[in-house]
Amino acid sequence: MQDEFKKHVRSVENIRNWIRNIEQHASDNVNKILVGNKADMDESKRSAKTNLNVEQVFFSIARDIKQRLADTDSRAEQPQTIKINQPEQGAAGGQLAQKLACCGS
Repeated sequence: MQDEFKKHVRSVENIRNWIRNIEQHASDNVNKILVGNKADMDESKRSAKTNLNVEQVFFSIARDIKQRLADTDSRAEQPQTIKINQPEQGAAGGQLAQKLACCGS
């Protein structure tokens, strides 16, 4: 029982190290997912060998990444330009914009 506890403590310490490495070396918006396969346990106690929810976890992270990339792309596509050749609202503003556009100032 004490050996299993020590293995558990080592696993938790490893998780902390992995997360620290991710935070240090990956971009801030990187998707993270933790999947446990109980590889450090006796084979009779492992759940990964049955592929239980394995496919779902990969689809889940793929959906999250796809959504994050789509959100990033849609923000990047928003126009960030200022049109100087179009007259502003009102006569005085329109004349000023035309003069600036005309004279290159």
